[in-house]
Amino acid sequence: MGRSRAFAATNNVLSNTTKRWRAVNKQELILEVWEALDCESVGGRELEQIQQALQERFGDGGNESPAAIARLVADEGAVLRHPEVFECDQNWRLQRLNSQSFEQELDFSEFDKAVASFRVLDKVQESDGAPASRLRDVVSNARQNLLAISRSKIVGAAERERAKEISQWLMVWLQSPQLFSDWLDLRLRSDEFRTRFPNSP
Repeated sequence: MGRSRAFAATNNVLSNTTKRWRAVNKQELILEVWEALDCESVGGRELEQIQQALQERFGDGGNESPAAIARLVADEGAVLRHPEVFECDQNWRLQRLNSQSFEQELDFSEFDKAVASFRVLDKVQESDGAPASRLRDVVSNARQNLLAISRSKIVGAAERERAKEISQWLMVWLQSPQLFSDWLDLRLRSDEFRTRFPNSP
């Protein structure tokens, strides 16, 4: 079987069985997916497929390093393509490190800080520093926090209005991240925005 046909077959196996995994924990699922792949050896592609199944079944709690997955299937008799395993694990760890560091740079509490935070998100997207799903989760959580502030009765009216406005920015980003920069530029220049927030930068 050719490489492209083998890859297609792998995808078909997982797409047909994702909803029917019988495993009740991560270790069992790793082995179950590995057996379903029915592959002669395990490398980067197979490890990513197993990680995908873990994420779909257990969410963030399903995160497992490629090296840990490789050790488990090797103990069960899998032949590892070691250079691919090493590269896959290094890329995964670098991606997690970048993901954690960019979150510390985000601050949506003020207009100027929010604008700077969107620039950080742009850079992360351009460099593939974090999975798209992770970016969406971070932005969605920030929006939920701002919505809570906008409805709170223990903060001032100005802070509530600012939180409501920035939460709308985040909603637009979630809907159209590629078009967001142009939209935000127009929004900041609009008469409505300047009237509502005359002291904004």
